[in-house]
Amino acid sequence: DTLQHVKDSKHIVVYHKGRYFKVWLYHDGRLLKPREIEQQMQRILDDDSEPQAGEEKLAALTAGDRVPWAKARQAYFSRGKNKQSLDAVEKAAFFVTLDDIEQGYRKGDPVRSLDAYAKSLIHGRCYDRWFDKTFTLIVFKNGRMGLNAEHSWADAPIVGHLWENVMATEYLELGYSEDGHCKGDTNQNIPIPTKLQWEIPEVCQEVIERSLSTAIALADDVDFYSFFFDAFGKGLIKKAKTSPDAFVQLALQLAHYRDMGKFSLTYEASMTRLFREGRTETVRSCTVESCNFVRTMEDPTESNENKLKFFRLAAAKHQHLYRLAMTGAGIDRHLFCLYVVSKYLAVDSPFLKEVLSEPWRLSTSQTPQQHIDLKKNPEMLSCGGGFGPVADDGYGVSYIILGENSIHFHVSSKISCSETDSHRFGKNIQKAMVDIMGLFNLSKNCTK
Repeated sequence: DTLQHVKDSKHIVVYHKGRYFKVWLYHDGRLLKPREIEQQMQRILDDDSEPQAGEEKLAALTAGDRVPWAKARQAYFSRGKNKQSLDAVEKAAFFVTLDDIEQGYRKGDPVRSLDAYAKSLIHGRCYDRWFDKTFTLIVFKNGRMGLNAEHSWADAPIVGHLWENVMATEYLELGYSEDGHCKGDTNQNIPIPTKLQWEIPEVCQEVIERSLSTAIALADDVDFYSFFFDAFGKGLIKKAKTSPDAFVQLALQLAHYRDMGKFSLTYEASMTRLFREGRTETVRSCTVESCNFVRTMEDPTESNENKLKFFRLAAAKHQHLYRLAMTGAGIDRHLFCLYVVSKYLAVDSPFLKEVLSEPWRLSTSQTPQQHIDLKKNPEMLSCGGGFGPVADDGYGVSYIILGENSIHFHVSSKISCSETDSHRFGKNIQKAMVDIMGLFNLSKNCTK
């Protein structure tokens, strides 16, 4: 695999009901206006043509194992109209799926609706997202939207920043007319979207089906729980004179111990954007101090005062580790660098082999809320982003601290693992958050 940069892409590719359409974003030397883009999407929705043979599930090649996709690419997509169409997809600014199902938060069924929404964004049907693209923008039938982002080119805060800009621009600047259309006029001079042409032989269709089976087995094994925690948020945590991130991380340690009965190596992503082309460093959130705090919390003979003392020590250690990670003084990227050098020099290192093979059974990440003011614009609430578990017997936890009064969590694990359960762990997180806040004299505020 290679990471490719297309400097100036002037089109997108849209997937709808098994067909691929190329849509130009420019006309007369300018970007299309919102109403003109809507017009192009409507043209695609009104197109009732059938998918070509093998076209509908083609993107499953990007969802399955990499080797069959590489071989199929060489054999069936390296010449002729297939190469032209594949180039159109790969050189598009991004990929768009007009999904023909409805998703989104439903007040009547908040838990299952959010879980289904998240699972649809993370994998869909495994053939209606182009997983090799920078991101797939997914628009559901009822107008709800989301992104499926490929991780190698950027980390969650970059995608989150993009999404906040999209929401702010749409909501605060563009808006809609009273009849629900984008503001502005249609333009019949814009060329209609063109259908991509494919000639996919039966032997390639069999490869597509095998890739789809592999992907579906992975997707069906993802146990996802997405929930809104509104007992309190960073407002009350700051009144407790502690870092919101340290608070959440210690709650995760307590919840994980209650859930699994043991401590696990924990990954928390920290940004290293202070450095040019900096990406991430690891904060190893499970520390001696955090373990001491958890054991103290679980000991009924310990006083509140002692529990609070151990909490303060663990929170201070966490903040110290976070600062080290941000400023280039973490350990995991240095270990990775040593690993790369050892491979280059063909030096076998038992030490590196051991430390790099340890599984991250609790992998965590915070999506930062960056410039949207939820006090002024509460309608622009976002669930943040989530990801799958890193270890087969572990949890993936992503969270976004939303304004002063709420936090949204995404918890993932594998259904095939008998030890893990995303909903159970989610309930443990909620209880741990409230229990820790109960150590402070502010507990009367967390009654929800």
